[in-house]
Amino acid sequence: MPATNTLTLGTDKALYVGDIPSTGWHCHAAPVLLMGLSGRFALHWGPGQVETCHSALVAAGVEHLFDPCGETVALVYLEPDAREARSLRGFFKQLGGVVLDVAVPVGARSTMDGYLHHFDLPALLPSLRGVDGPPLDARVAQSLHTLRHPQDERLARAGLAAGVQLSASHFNHLFRAEMGVSLRSYRVWSQVRLAMAGLAVSPRLTDAALHGAFSDSAHFSRMFRQTFGMTPSSVLKPLKQVTLLA
Repeated sequence: MPATNTLTLGTDKALYVGDIPSTGWHCHAAPVLLMGLSGRFALHWGPGQVETCHSALVAAGVEHLFDPCGETVALVYLEPDAREARSLRGFFKQLGGVVLDVAVPVGARSTMDGYLHHFDLPALLPSLRGVDGPPLDARVAQSLHTLRHPQDERLARAGLAAGVQLSASHFNHLFRAEMGVSLRSYRVWSQVRLAMAGLAVSPRLTDAALHGAFSDSAHFSRMFRQTFGMTPSSVLKPLKQVTLLA
């Protein structure tokens, strides 16, 4: 039977379960766990590297192409400041920006759905159990709150830097060092995420674009495609449920 496409957005994690088309080449500002729930998928990255696998971890900023091969998939995105994402930093540094077949086998689908929807990363990734990453710098943490609430008036780099009493160049360097991605990349990511959260209120992509503080739906579409390698209509219109977690 066809999958029910669902999107779950937490404070520092996001989950998409269902069917998606093959993506174009893209990279995003958050690490992602890719899982084939009904079979193997294909992952392309680097110069000519391609593998089929049941699961993969892809670090933030790594350009890749994801081909579900017609299988039902789960995509778990971790905000760079999430505890689990912080613990992955050493993991990626040791093993590279793409790590294949790292998750537990799917087994019973009901059990796997429970792990996914509760964001039980230790159950999904046993190698992460007991691994702690470095704490996030408090100044960067403060800037994330502003970036995630665009109605605040200090979205420009200079304003964010001034808010934590740093020069713009020093703040930019600190942000990249702490988050693993540039401020510009993360700003786009946070806007796209806000736009998707807007779907819980209205299914219209035009309304979603406004919720994400994009200038118009065309701008949202360009940034979404840049971020995920797919058009928003191909992924978001088939959604049956959007859940926002407190």
